[in-house]
Amino acid sequence: MRHINPSEIRTMAISQDERAFFVRLGAHVAELRKAHGITQVQMAEALNVSQQTINSYEVARRRIPVTALPVLAQLFGVSVDELLGTATRSAAKKRGPDSKLQQQIEQIRQLPKTQQTFVSKMLETVIQQAN
Repeated sequence: MRHINPSEIRTMAISQDERAFFVRLGAHVAELRKAHGITQVQMAEALNVSQQTINSYEVARRRIPVTALPVLAQLFGVSVDELLGTATRSAAKKRGPDSKLQQQIEQIRQLPKTQQTFVSKMLETVIQQAN
């Protein structure tokens, strides 16, 4: 295997589509970070990079490395597909629009935590009675 001299490596230009992808990914990462109450400094520590690097990822000055994706997904509690915005809901796509139950679950997710807890307890009671 031949050793590659760093001076031989050329910067590859990226297409407009790739650029747009990294802009969306950076914005999505920033949105997830803020939604989880994580600072850029905390995220930088998790990835072992500087806060400035995190900022560069979020504004798409730098591309997020592939090796960082599983770490970010775990940090935000999502799959890598969800992080990349490529997760598909195959069941919903096959059947058409979301079922009424799926729509209700999404509405419950939007409720304050106390109301979510109340709904959860009600559901547990109904399920226990059915069993």
